[in-house]
Amino acid sequence: MAEHARPQGPAAGPREPAAGPLAVTTVVFSVCVLTIVGSYHAIAGFAALIDDRFFARPDDYPYALDVTAWGWLHLIIGMIVLAAALTLLSGYLWARAVGVTVAGLSALECYFFVPYYPVWCLVMIALDVLVIWSLVRYARPVSHELLGAADTDHEHGPDDADDTAR
Repeated sequence: MAEHARPQGPAAGPREPAAGPLAVTTVVFSVCVLTIVGSYHAIAGFAALIDDRFFARPDDYPYALDVTAWGWLHLIIGMIVLAAALTLLSGYLWARAVGVTVAGLSALECYFFVPYYPVWCLVMIALDVLVIWSLVRYARPVSHELLGAADTDHEHGPDDADDTAR
């Protein structure tokens, strides 16, 4: 029976569990949705910058900005959201924090933009909430599995040494 025992070498140490299909799906979902949300913000920003009459300006709205100001705000937030989506698969804690923060800012901006474009803003807020939910469930093994990288200690930055929320 000794010949059937597994060899116990240095590589047989404890390993993190492999990412399951649900975890991989939530990460890919989060990246795709952030890309869609960022693209929407950029397109809405361009539309407001090109034509001031594209969005109907509501009367007696306490947060009413000029449509051009909303356009620049949408365009800048759209670019930030797209950049956050691109860095999300790095697997680092800072990328997850940036993704959650950016999705929260996007939802907040859409909340204040609801009188201008109500139905689409409510859809965007729902998508941002789903992104936040999926990012708090995000795991480092998921990104390394997707990218095909080995999860070794020398590949992580100094802020990831004690990262228990993998």
